[in-house]
Amino acid sequence: MKRFFNTRDTIVTEALDGFLRSAAGSHLCRLDGYPDTCVIMQREPDRAQVSVISGGGSGHEPAHAGFVGRGMLTAAVCGALFASPCVDAIVAAILATTGDAGCLLVVKNYTGDRLNFGLAAERARALGKQVEMVIVGDDIALPDSTTPRGVAGTVLAHKLAGYGVTQNWPLSRVAEFVRDGVKRMRTIGLALEDCNPYESGRTSRLSADQAELGLGIHGEPGAQRIAMASARDLVHTAADTLEACLPTTVRNTRFALVLNNLGTVPEVEMALLLEAFSQTPLARRVSHVIGPAPLMTALDMNGFSFTLIELDGAITTALQAPAQPRAWPGIVPLGSPAVVPMPHMPDAFPYPATPNPALRQVLERGAEVLIANEVPLNELDGRIGDGDAGSTFAGAAREITAALDRLPLSDPHHLMTTISNILTQHAGGSSGVLFAIMFSAAGRSPEPWRQALRDGLEHMMECGGAKPGDRTMIDALYPALEVLATGGSLPDVALAARQGAESTTTMESARAGRAAYVPSAQVRDVPDPGAETVARLLEGLAAG
Repeated sequence: MKRFFNTRDTIVTEALDGFLRSAAGSHLCRLDGYPDTCVIMQREPDRAQVSVISGGGSGHEPAHAGFVGRGMLTAAVCGALFASPCVDAIVAAILATTGDAGCLLVVKNYTGDRLNFGLAAERARALGKQVEMVIVGDDIALPDSTTPRGVAGTVLAHKLAGYGVTQNWPLSRVAEFVRDGVKRMRTIGLALEDCNPYESGRTSRLSADQAELGLGIHGEPGAQRIAMASARDLVHTAADTLEACLPTTVRNTRFALVLNNLGTVPEVEMALLLEAFSQTPLARRVSHVIGPAPLMTALDMNGFSFTLIELDGAITTALQAPAQPRAWPGIVPLGSPAVVPMPHMPDAFPYPATPNPALRQVLERGAEVLIANEVPLNELDGRIGDGDAGSTFAGAAREITAALDRLPLSDPHHLMTTISNILTQHAGGSSGVLFAIMFSAAGRSPEPWRQALRDGLEHMMECGGAKPGDRTMIDALYPALEVLATGGSLPDVALAARQGAESTTTMESARAGRAAYVPSAQVRDVPDPGAETVARLLEGLAAG
């Protein structure tokens, strides 16, 4: 896998300095202790209040530096990738931020973190500092484990602690409040791919048809590998696993859900996962949601985690309180999507149907030409585009044919407006939209229909950005409608279109449309599909 980094040894320090330069970190600072001491802290911590410090190995961003700020952490101590910070760095963070009110350490339940933060706490106490430590172990992936891992619930502990500080609580009360909150947390993760901590040649242990339930945030094996399934089924599996671990004593308790992005899940999929969760039985017990957002990640892990926290009045208030860090997404009620009535939309057929046998025959003939050329035009478009030009025009022709009995054939301007409406609703691709623009503008033009079509073409070019010579359908339409506007016969109009289409074969490259992204050698001697369509349509009409 390709990654953006210079050396593995400098990833953390370079990333932290980049963070401090950003809007998210510009209000913070770091201790001058690189490379061994990587501490991000508030610029002017209030030493009259309890300081809240957390940290651990890097690679879980925005945790933990991203949660430094008023209402959450006073400082974060960052270790190397997936490695606990050293004891001296933790002690330095305590000394730099802690006054007589004391310090609370929020520590994930991993051996290295517990040992290093624990020893740092002892050293700080020996220096006269009041220090309390809260261990977070919210992972329920391995239900028989006596030492559950600390995962995304750690961020909730940051928030609870930060709230206590803003209320000027003493250290003992802040610590008690956070410990009570940690007891109320449970987390389960699910991933489609594990993570790669910048190790060359490493491959995922999960095959294409597997997902893993309960993966750790360092890529540790989870509870079980399961078959790959739809997002709905995977979410139900995770939610059911989480609900099964809830004690019967919380049967009537309301929960907040944290939906955490473990790394690389696109935002569109994270939103989809929340919608899928809302359809689970567990959702009936969830009153609030935090996220979806990246909170406690695992580098490039393609997965998510659910965290539940039992709510009471104090915890709800703490989670709803404002916080400075941008990485904190806030909490909102988990309700139904807000839906408002659709506005009244214009009728696609605003004018009464009127007869015109001659014009009806022209429309029928034009539709026959486009439908008959669907396959060859698709083949032509496939050489320089996505191969659907013929289907786009044939589809529009079928829709117009189906509506012939509803068209105002005796009024050209009303007819052009109605054709625009049909194309707007049914024609696919940019070509359909462009012709809808042309016919709409032509229908509004005060000029006679021949000149009105030319006016419509001007609007099409304005919206689409193409002009003659750009190797698009404009190269056939423009000369054809110029001849039509000056009273030319249909054969003359068709000839102008054919000459315009042929001219595109000698144009080195397109300057608009999809073909603009195709190498010149690939389009040479190939007519533009849109221009060729216009030419074939008009030739078919001229031939009768």
